[in-house]
Amino acid sequence: MNKIQRFNSGQVVPATVPFPEGVRVGPMLYLSGQLGNVPGQLKLVEGGLQAEARQTLENIRTVLRGQGLDLQHLVRCTVMLADMADWPAFNEVYRDFFGAAPLPARSALGCNGLALGARVEIECIAADPA
Repeated sequence: MNKIQRFNSGQVVPATVPFPEGVRVGPMLYLSGQLGNVPGQLKLVEGGLQAEARQTLENIRTVLRGQGLDLQHLVRCTVMLADMADWPAFNEVYRDFFGAAPLPARSALGCNGLALGARVEIECIAADPA
């Protein structure tokens, strides 16, 4: 049976929050939902949806790098938007951010009441080939 490891570096959200940045089970990493918060703080970046989306993806990259991985190790992302009308603007940032990296499988949904009043939240699953 694979060991379950929870991790929180404190670099993305304060280490005092009641959830980990993610959980590793064998080669799989399950990341908690990430927001566009200022690293290490419970405060959103300013600038609206696209600024939040960029910071959310940077936060995901930071969590992955803390585990020796990067964006190409993502296998699935679930995108939650406060307003589905933001879908085209989100996709612009998403495409730019990933560039030539292989895109993970993805789904998206509109939801009401994201933490901190965020416009976007993304949770991901990554696979460690090692």
